[in-house]
Amino acid sequence: MNAQKRCPWAYGASPLYIPYHDKEWGKPVRDDVRQFEFLTLEGAQAGLSWATILNKREGYRRAFAGFDPEKVAGFSAKKIAAILKDPGIVRNRLKVNAAVNNAKRFLEVQQEFGSFSKYIWSFVGGRQKVNRWTSLSQLPATSKESDALSADLKKRGFKFVGSTIVYAHMQATGLVNDHLVTCFRHKACR
Repeated sequence: MNAQKRCPWAYGASPLYIPYHDKEWGKPVRDDVRQFEFLTLEGAQAGLSWATILNKREGYRRAFAGFDPEKVAGFSAKKIAAILKDPGIVRNRLKVNAAVNNAKRFLEVQQEFGSFSKYIWSFVGGRQKVNRWTSLSQLPATSKESDALSADLKKRGFKFVGSTIVYAHMQATGLVNDHLVTCFRHKACR
């Protein structure tokens, strides 16, 4: 086992948590396909554990065309019906339909702002918000930035983008650095 100090949640319900924590969570993402991937996965996670989604991530990658928003936006009713039979994902009709809807809205944001990343990063002034938490109990479930981003996404027609889901997205994609200060990734993700 690696002797580096990590955020305590990394030792959680899935063996995938440590590599996810060490390589992805909190690392700033400015790539639109990766932003769409996390937006889709965070929406799928609503009401479920993150372990469930990490365990099905490859299934999502296959079912959702490598998270290519242009391809997902073009999914037909027949394609959606096929996806809903795929045991490699969470087969929830509302969440699958939301992912297709969100792909369409995502493309509209890209058209308006030049990229989704440019749009989303504007909610933190273009720079990562670095928190200095010392315990997990200090981590918020939402923030004023996630409240504003959630409201704007909803206004644009996105689904499964409540403030808690949006804050989790911001943590995952590094808009917010919520690694504990004792974690070796806190400094690495800045």
